[in-house]
Amino acid sequence: MIVLIILGLLVALTGLVGCILPVVPGPPLSFLALILISMAKHWHAFSPQFLYIMAGLTILVTVLDYVVPAAGARKYGASKLGVWGSIIGMFVGLLFFPPWGVIFGAFLGALVGELIIGKEGKQALRAGWGVFVGNMIGVGLKLAVSFVMLFYYIKAMF
Repeated sequence: MIVLIILGLLVALTGLVGCILPVVPGPPLSFLALILISMAKHWHAFSPQFLYIMAGLTILVTVLDYVVPAAGARKYGASKLGVWGSIIGMFVGLLFFPPWGVIFGAFLGALVGELIIGKEGKQALRAGWGVFVGNMIGVGLKLAVSFVMLFYYIKAMF
């Protein structure tokens, strides 16, 4: 029981980190932590309805994490190359300047992608800003859901 609770807490904390790092699935890990503490507490920690709601939020925010940055990019006029540039920039930024490199890498990647296709500086900056805003909204949504799950996890521990 204690091992599951400690493991769950580590998974929940990793879930928070995963909200910022694109290679770690933050909200799904946070939800897994709820499942682990439920197992440790013989399924008395949370009601089935609560777990269904948290599962739904996990799925929703995971899907939105892919949709919102693309919507932000499109709203601000980014091209497909700008969107791909932001994705590549996120990974490059993650490798060389974690964790903030993810944010700045996405912006710079989108900017470079837009410049490559021939957009003027102001247009390319606008598209890069759209990708940046979309990514920040996605990160914010993931963090909000993961913090809620962490709150309920800690509450269930005691």
